[in-house]
Parts: sequence; C-alpha cells; structure tokens
Amino acid sequence: MKILITGGAGFIGSYLAGELLEKGNSVLAIDDLSTGKLDNIKHLKEYSGFSVKIDTIMNEKLMEKMVKECDIIYHLAAAVGVKYIIDNPLRSIETNVCGTEIVLRLASKYGRPILIASTSEVYGKNCKVPFKEEDDSVIGYSKLYRWSYACAKKLDEFLALAYFKEKKNPVVIARFFNTCGARQTGEYGMVVPRFVKQAILNQPITVFGDGKQKRCFSYVGDVVRGIMELMSNQKCYGEVFNLGNDKEISIEELAHKIKGMTNSKSPIHYVSYEDAYGDGFEDMQRRVPDLSKIKKFIGYSPKVDLHEMLGLIIKDFKA
Repeated sequence: MKILITGGAGFIGSYLAGELLEKGNSVLAIDDLSTGKLDNIKHLKEYSGFSVKIDTIMNEKLMEKMVKECDIIYHLAAAVGVKYIIDNPLRSIETNVCGTEIVLRLASKYGRPILIASTSEVYGKNCKVPFKEEDDSVIGYSKLYRWSYACAKKLDEFLALAYFKEKKNPVVIARFFNTCGARQTGEYGMVVPRFVKQAILNQPITVFGDGKQKRCFSYVGDVVRGIMELMSNQKCYGEVFNLGNDKEISIEELAHKIKGMTNSKSPIHYVSYEDAYGDGFEDMQRRVPDLSKIKKFIGYSPKVDLHEMLGLIIKDFKA
C-alpha cells in the first residue's frame, strides 16, 4: 500500500514510517519541521519506497496531490509539547484545527481511511481516573494557553466524527498518553528526554511543581503497533480509543529513577510552574488511561514497561 503520514519527520511519525516500510509498504511523508527533524528520518532514505516533502499541511494544493496518490492516511501533524503550545498559541491553533480540516476534507473527497492522532489533553481538568473515552472534558480558562491545545484537539475529534457520520469516510481517533522513546527531544516540554539529558550531563534535574503529579509513559513502539492495528480493523472506524500505558509514576519518582539508572551526580531541583511556564499555568495531578476499549477491539496491551523503555532512551542519549 501507499501510505501518507503527516508529521512524518516527527518522533512518532518517523517510527511509524519505519514500521510501514519494513512491512513492504510505500510511505509518503510531509513535515514542516516545526517540531520534526530530518535526523529522525535519515535512516529511512535507504528505502526506495520512502519520500518526504518539507512543507506544511496548510498547503492545500500539495496535500490534495499527496492524498490522491495514497491509499490510507495517518494524520500525526500537530503542534505538540506544553512549552511549544504556550509559546506559539496562534500557530498551534491554526495547525491543529485548520490543518486537520484540510486533511479530513481531502480524505473524504478521495475516500481515504484516516487515523487522527489526538491526546490525553482532551480530558482537561477532569479528576476522574482512569479516563474512559466517553468521559467529560473539563477545560480551563481561555486565557491559559495550554487549554487551547485541548480544545483544538477535541475539535479535531468532532470534525473527524462529523466526516464519518455525514460523509461516511472511514475515521479512527487515537488519544495518545505521554509517548516516549529514543530520538524524542525534550525541547518542547517532554519530561523523559529532558530528565535523561540532564542526568547524563550531570546537570540539575529540574522537576516542575512539587513532583507529586503522576503520569503514565508509553513506549513509541507499542503506540505505533496500536495505531497500525486500529487502522487495519474496520470495526474501529468511527471510534475513539485511548492508547498508551496505564502504569503510573510520579514525576519526582521518575527523576530519581532516571538518576539511578544513569549513575548520575545530578542534584534534583524543584522549579515552580510560574518560573517554568509563566503566570497562571495549571497542571493535572493524574493522567491515567482506561485501556479496556482498545483491548476489546484489537487485543491491545503495552509490551514495553517503563524500566525497559528508559534503558533504551538512556542508551540512545549516551550514543
């Protein structure tokens, strides 16, 4: 098959491209390199079936050409990372809403099945954990820019399901929960690569807030396997799925674990949210996915645990 990946030079997109190429598919990728990197895909150029366009999904003429050429679409292009979204709110909203609408409209025009990458952020400040797909979103004050991401991605979901309902175009929505792995950058607020880099360099490991907030971290290989299986099962069309790992760890515990695994001399420093992100930043204490739905539909369960995943990331950073 010929498969289009938007955000194909991104962290997750590059892993997905590699898996699809290994299985004998051709891959078309597009990325504007706002958060993606050419280094992520340099190893893919050995595949004759791989091609990449460095451009934006807002280029509708190019997108139409690429959608017309492909058989299915994985729409991963998005503004990502808390820091990036807070620093670039307008670009984030435009990319996540207008860009997704273009891709969905073209997918519908040519009848291409499409997976929309969404996020655990859509649950907002909902305190009911674990999160089930049908749970409510609780969104904060509009002057706090981090919530613009949650709203934009929720609108993406509404758009996708509207195309499924009215145009009958095959759509699957996957909500990612803290996907991690080698090649991921900590540049945009991702905590695991930031901690690993600080620990290896014996720099202070900077924990934002009191470190008691808990998260679930999932390995990129498990996530890629999950979205490929979702797209291969027509029973998943028109559905929303949590995708990740449901094992929790506090950010404080994560810092100590990474320090121990790297034999680091780094001190652990606590930084206020105000100093890290500016006035009025809000964070959630827990983000835990209920994985029962995706397990029921495709038998999904994560295979790589946190310790193994951290080992792979640490090895990559040291190299």
